[in-house]
Parts: sequence; structure tokens; C-alpha cells
Amino acid sequence: MVSHAFSGHHESPHLLGRPGLRLLTLILTAALLSACGGSSATDEAGSRGNSFPPAKNALDDFSSGSTGDSNNTNGLAQNEVRVTVEVPAAVAPNGEPTRRNLRIVAPDRLEVYRTDPSLRPLGSVNISRRTEDNGREVIAFEDGLPLAPDVIIEAVYGNTRMRALAADSDRDVKVNPFSEYLVTNTLAGYSNTQFRVILDCVDDASGELCLNKYVWSTLTDQVHDFEIDIPDDRDLGEALDLLGNRGDFAGYVASMAEYALLDEQSSGRISASSADYNSVFVGMELGQTFREPSIAGSGQWGVRTAQEESVTDNNGTGYVYPALTLTSFDAFNIRVTSLANDIPYDREALIHQVGNNFFERGSDQWDLNTHASSPGAATLVDETRLLAGRALYQSITGEGSSEIIGWTRNPYYLDAFVSATGGDNDAPDRVLSGYFSAGKAIELESSAGELKRRRTLEDHYVSVLEVNLLRDQGFSLESLNGKDYNVVYLASRFSEGSEPIQVESGAGTWGISGNTVAQVMPTLTIARASDGTVSGPVAGIRDGNRTISTRPSRLSVGDREIGRLNLDISNSAGQFGTPQLGAGASNPDGSLLAFNLDNGVTGDGMLVAAEQAASAPASGRFRLQGFSMGLAFGENRLRHFDNALLTINSSSDATLAQRTIDIVHSVATESVSTPVLDDGDNVALAYTAGMGGQVTFAAGDLTLEGFVTADQDQFFLQLRDSAAGEQSLGLLIATRLPD
Repeated sequence: MVSHAFSGHHESPHLLGRPGLRLLTLILTAALLSACGGSSATDEAGSRGNSFPPAKNALDDFSSGSTGDSNNTNGLAQNEVRVTVEVPAAVAPNGEPTRRNLRIVAPDRLEVYRTDPSLRPLGSVNISRRTEDNGREVIAFEDGLPLAPDVIIEAVYGNTRMRALAADSDRDVKVNPFSEYLVTNTLAGYSNTQFRVILDCVDDASGELCLNKYVWSTLTDQVHDFEIDIPDDRDLGEALDLLGNRGDFAGYVASMAEYALLDEQSSGRISASSADYNSVFVGMELGQTFREPSIAGSGQWGVRTAQEESVTDNNGTGYVYPALTLTSFDAFNIRVTSLANDIPYDREALIHQVGNNFFERGSDQWDLNTHASSPGAATLVDETRLLAGRALYQSITGEGSSEIIGWTRNPYYLDAFVSATGGDNDAPDRVLSGYFSAGKAIELESSAGELKRRRTLEDHYVSVLEVNLLRDQGFSLESLNGKDYNVVYLASRFSEGSEPIQVESGAGTWGISGNTVAQVMPTLTIARASDGTVSGPVAGIRDGNRTISTRPSRLSVGDREIGRLNLDISNSAGQFGTPQLGAGASNPDGSLLAFNLDNGVTGDGMLVAAEQAASAPASGRFRLQGFSMGLAFGENRLRHFDNALLTINSSSDATLAQRTIDIVHSVATESVSTPVLDDGDNVALAYTAGMGGQVTFAAGDLTLEGFVTADQDQFFLQLRDSAAGEQSLGLLIATRLPD
């Protein structure tokens, strides 16, 4: 991991104020070693600690060192699980309120049995049971805790029957609509052959240990990290329909169910034992704010950009740099790639109230926040796709102040591109991903030393692009000197002026000589005026020279060049100055650069530059990820491209299989839709390749313009669309899929 330095004391940047990342490699290694070394699942369970706080109700449980779901294993033996039954409020209005507007109840009946894709009870399980003083049921599995999805815990309350998988990584089994959705929408979709593959993986029947034996315990736990409220008037069937219509939740469950089918022969790990990356991150968001009473219910645009963070304690001042760490190891023949990231970010927001009133809320409104993932294993498939279910940590801003805010983030399915390596001990020079994560901002109140949840301040829906570039000790600007680059960018500008929101995108070229960047950049801008009308796209130009320089990092070993960069208009910002345009990074050979734009000229967003290619591919399948921002009269739209498929059929035509998650803000009704998954029709595209790897895909009002990298494995594209009277600009990444 990357380090920062204090006077007389050295630490890793992930450690200070980041308790969840402190022991990433150690925790994951210990869990796998203890799991694989024992003779039963009971031995594996014994490695899990029982020292969690005795919280019994997630309603009153919020901390920055955890994901949304609370742990509740206090007082359990190593082979025991605690069961909590939660029903919709309409089923038990007088039940104990808990998170997500559910009610905790004592079940009328609780059963444990084995099943298969038929979901019928197929046999008993060797268990014993006890009831705690507070009424919670504790089940002991005498033959060891289940890891496979064939053991069901079923609860009946009145006329409501719900099921949960017994395999749960934190042994705090919640039987509720979320667990019922997981059971009914995964197991029933498998064939008997597929189900046997899953059981063989868990049981190691093939004689080879299988990493994906842990998918189910992770998935069972992570579905409870989703912050989705069930309305008061929904019964169980209606609650399941609501979850099925949530594109992010349903898509996550479906992707993880498919992930569970990977076998040992399909999985691998990165070649290097450890690799650290500089992260360039942008999160484009659309949501609804309830924070200020006078404008409660209004829609809200937002943009998040990665920043370095200075941290001061009694030992001095250190720096947290946006980072991703991959760690690779073998544990009893299981090939593991673990990953974790920690990205401090600034946030800018624009509230759009009914009547076309606009209110800017800049980064001065919130403390610097952090986007960090909990430790976990991932699977490297075909040496180029990194797959995992990822849970994100909650964070807290304003702790100790008059306004304490808790920030939650829903899990997501990671399908990232990893570049090919040149040797057995080399690390990939880039990890590229796009994903969607919803969440909430929650008012917190300090009570007896604990932070209690109060009202919801915001619902936010965020489409993320991450460009992670391998760090290089001793990086020199000579890696860029004399090279020509293709460039795309997108940025947004918020204000309370005549055009409260402007979205600007460009696709052009750079030529780098020394510290000077010769930029040729045609641009497009769409905007909303203060009366609500939409204009654009307006063509512009940002030609001229820029200044690029290295940005040294303060590490525990001293100040080092690790590939971080400044982008300025004139003079360099230096090591700790604020760049005029933004800070970013390069991979070691200078073939790919990325910057977080953060300025009053272009606005806040992301810029990507790649060394020009000799040609463009005439065939191939590419996973398309990214976002677009759409403006129409009376409506705002965020569209996340959720692993869509771009297929190049020939040197002149291509096909786009659309798959998006859409968020729509209706200004007149002050409503913001929940995420809707849209599998649109296939779009036939005219495909044109120009000089230096520049490309264009076009169909009617839709144009994707940008470039391909020299290895022809990645496209970076500007999206523009004017269909149905909506003006849209976006930024997309398309990465090659195996044939």
C-alpha cells in the first residue's frame, strides 16, 4: 500500500482514520488459510471473531468502519448463527422498527432444510436451537456452518413466509424481503447441472479447491447492505416486486449468481504479488435532497472527483493519495487476487427546485469524503477481466459538529478490465472500471458515545468511472516527451447564474514536448438556463498550450515520483499546490494518462489521454461502461451504461447492445425515479476509423467519438445524443472481451 509520512513517524495512508482497511491482506490471508486448512466448514467458521459490539438492531447502528449491514455475532459459538426476522411494516405495524422501514418480529415458525433449484424441502439438517433472552433464535449447525446455497432457513409470520440462505459470512442471518428475493431469483434459475457445479465447488468434490466456494456467504451478507426502503403499504409480494424493479439491486443479484458458476479452471490471479495504483475517479450523480426544509424534495445533480487528503495528528501531517491496491497470493492452490481502494473526494452539487430555482452547494458544504471498499477477493478471468462483488464502507462527515452526516453506499458488481502483462512477475499497468452505486446521506445524532440514525437527508444515485494506473517509483516526465496523444474529457459546471448547469465535452489531441502540451480541442457544451430551457450542443474550441509536470508524493520513505501529474494552464502547481486544471497520473511507460478536472474553466470531471495508435480494430467485442448527463425541458436524466456490449462487425459497421440504468428527475412533480434497468434495442452503428486511432460510431442522433489505445483493447469515447428532445453528453470506456 502507498504510504505517507509524519514527522518522526511513518504510516500507510489507508490506516489513519480507515480502520476497515488496516489489515486487508492479513485478514483475507488468515480467513483463507484457516478455511482451507481445516477438515470441515466448522474449522473455517472458527476463524471468525466473536467480539463484535452487541448491537441488535441496525436502526441504531452506524459507523464509518462498516458496510450498511450491522454485525450481530456477539455471544455465538463458532458453529452458530443468529436469526432475525424482518417483515414489511404493512405485515406487522407494531413490530420493532429497524433499518429499511422493516419491522422485527418473533416468527410463528422457523424451519431449516436442504433444497435444490426446485426450492422444495428435500431433507433435514443436523442442528440444535436455543432462544436468547431477547427472543432471538440461535441455530447451531452440528456438522459445520453451511457455505453452499442448499441450506434454507424459513420463517413464517402470520400469512407471510420468507426464506434466507444459511450461508452468511457474518453469521447474522436476516430473513426478510431481501433474503427472499435472493433465494427465489437465484436458485430457481439454475439447472440441476449448474447447481451440482456450485455444490462441488463448495464441497471440493473435484479434489481442487475452488475460490468461488465463498461467493454465497458473501452474497447472502451483501444483499443486506442495500439501502432500499420498503414503503409502509407494501406486503411481501409488493416488496419483492419493488426490489425486482430496482435495476441496481436486481442486476447485482443476477451478476453474482452468474459469477458463482465460475470454476477453478476459469479463475486466475495477477502475476505480481502486489501492485499499487494511482486512482483517477469521477462519480456523476443525480438524486433528491431533503436536507434543507425550504427546498426539501428537490432534485440534485452532483459530481465527485478524487483529491489528495492531508491528515494531521500529534505526529505531524501526512497525505492520503487516491489509490487501489491489488494483492495476489496462493492459499492451498486457491489463486486469489484481493483488492481494496481508498479514494478521498470533493463533491459539488446543484439543486434544481420546482419553478426552476437553482441552488449551488459547493465542496465547502461538506468535509472531504472518502470512497473506500471493504477487503475482498476477486477473480481474474482470461487474464483480462477482474470480477467481484464489492461492498463499500460507510463514511461520516462533520463528526463532532452540529451537523453529523452518515453516507451509505450500496454494493456493486465489478467487471473491470486488466491489461496484459509482459512477464510472470509483472503487474498490469491499468485497471479500468465503471459501476453504479446508490446510497443515502443520513442525519446522525450523538447519543451516549454512539451515532444514531435519524432522518434521510439525501437519496443519491452515482455512476462511477475509475482509471487506475500502476505506480512507478522514479517516474520521469521523459516517458511522455515527444509523444502524440488522443484526448477525451467531460466536465460539469454548476452555478446560480444565467446558466446554472453546463456540461462540456471535448475530443481532440495533445502533443507533449518537455513540460508543454500543445492542445487541439474542439468542444461541445449543453446547458440549462435559469428559466429551465435547454440549449446545445454548442460547438466551441479550447486550443492552446498547457503545462504538464510531475507531482511528487510524500511517502514513508520520503518524497518520491510515483507517476502523479499536475495539469496547469501556465506555471506548474508544484508538489502541494492546487493545479489550475487538475491532478492526475500516468502509467509507467506514458501510454495512458488520466486527470481529475477540478477548476472554474472546464468544471469538474475526467480527462483521459492515450498515445496515438497506428490503426483501429476491424472486429471484436467490447464491454461498454460509463455515463451520460441528459437535459430536457422539465427533466434531468442520468444514464449509466451497465456493461453494455459494443461489437465491431467490420471496418465500417458495429452494433451496440444497450443496457443502461436510468435515473430521471421530473422537475414539476419534484420526483426522482429509483434506478430502472433498461435493456434497449440493438443499435446499428456506422463505424469510421481515422488517423492515429481516432474513431467514430454513429446512428441517427447518437454519436460516439474518441479513440482506441495502441494495443487496440480499449476505447475512450465522448457520447452525444439529441433523441426525443433531450440533449445528452457522456463519457464512456469500452474494453475488449475475450473471443
